[in-house]
Amino acid sequence: MEVIHKIGRRKTAVARVYVSDGNGNITVNKKEMKDYFTTGTLQYKVNQPLNLTGNDKTFDVKVNVYGGGITGQAEAIRLALSRAMVALDDENRTTLKPEGLLTRDPRMVERKKYGQKKARKKFQFSKR
Repeated sequence: MEVIHKIGRRKTAVARVYVSDGNGNITVNKKEMKDYFTTGTLQYKVNQPLNLTGNDKTFDVKVNVYGGGITGQAEAIRLALSRAMVALDDENRTTLKPEGLLTRDPRMVERKKYGQKKARKKFQFSKR
């Protein structure tokens, strides 16, 4: 099997995932996944597509991720891994689609507007 390359995005985080045959090692930015994502919820998010398709011990995953915070990065990796699982086998789509793992979350931070304090918050208004 050749290496499968997929991209996932969330907020400002971009994850490039390289999936190859192996025994379940996940490296994120040349670190072990458990060292990069210290909390259990983030590790669960990253492993979710592999666990649902039953491929958690059959592939090695190399990830390059940058931008955003750790939660956005974990969800970007999850999307890229889901896309890679569908590229491996189209039947994986039926298990991942109902879980919402193939949907790109479009929510981004709204830009700050001039003449205002933040995106929607205004400066204090003085009547007199």
